[in-house]
Parts: sequence; structure tokens; C-alpha cells
Amino acid sequence: MELGRLEYLQALVTEFQATESAEAKEQVLANLANFAYDPGNYEHLRRLQVLDLFLDMLGESSDTLVEFAMGGLCNLCLDKTNKDYILEANGVEPIINCLSSANEETVMSAVTTLMYLTTPQSREQTTALPVVECMLRFSLSASRRLSNLATVFLQDYCTPLQVEEARSLSKHTAVGIPLPKD
Repeated sequence: MELGRLEYLQALVTEFQATESAEAKEQVLANLANFAYDPGNYEHLRRLQVLDLFLDMLGESSDTLVEFAMGGLCNLCLDKTNKDYILEANGVEPIINCLSSANEETVMSAVTTLMYLTTPQSREQTTALPVVECMLRFSLSASRRLSNLATVFLQDYCTPLQVEEARSLSKHTAVGIPLPKD
């Protein structure tokens, strides 16, 4: 059965790489992101370099591909080996860039992923000043889900000093990461 699972995931990765159809790519990436929920698939997904595939897709122009890739990373980063891999692959920066997505699902997954990726070693990067400023803006969002998640991020992952520094900077600037569209 295990071999069957690996072969099936391999077929999905091959289909993703081979297809020219944008719709097929989206469907396959959605399937891979869903398989990333199951810890029983983690080893197979690592062997098939799906973490790299998800990280690569974060730079795509298709909002849908970015959404599914971000969701897949969010699902995978609960595992310590996957978390370490994403951190070592310089995955935090492209994840932070997803905070500026107009797609709320992408933003929610990016915020959650940053939470999961925060370690004593990565905290400086995952809670950098622009991220904290962004979370302050998100905490004021009309979207209850985003507002609540950003508030948890600020309370649980940032120091009071970081929040205060971001607040004082936000008063002096109008530029920043826009809120996602509902």
C-alpha cells in the first residue's frame, strides 16, 4: 500500500510538470496540498521534492497556484523535518511576500505558516518589523478570521517592544502591505 501511495504522488508530480493546462496544474497542486495534510505522506512528499515545488509556486503570477502552494506549505510545516527544510531553503521570505496577496486564503495560510515556522533561531526573520506592521494592519481587518489570527500572532509571537515599535512606525507612513480583498 505504501508503494502505491508513493507511486500515486509521483504521478501527480509528473502530471504537474508535464501538463500545459493551467487548470490541470491548479487541480494537481490542490491535490498535492491536500495530501500534505497527512503526516503519512510527509516522507514521500520530501522524496518527490514537493516542498521545493510549493516554494517555487509562491512566485507564480496565478493567485490560485500561490494559494494552493501556500496551503501545502502550511500543512507540511507542522513536521519538524519539513519546518527545518523550509527554513534552510530560505522559504521565509517568499512566505512573507504572500502577506501582500489579495487572496485572503493565501494570507491566512502565510500568517499560520509563519507561526509554525517561528523558532528561537527564525524568530528574528518571522517577526521582522515589516511583518509586525503588517499584522497590526491585519488586526484591524474587517475579516474576523484575519483579524483574530493577526491578533494571536502579535500576542503570542511578538514582544511588546516589537509591537510598540511597529505601531510608532505605522503612524509615520502610509505605505505598506495592503489588506486582502474579501
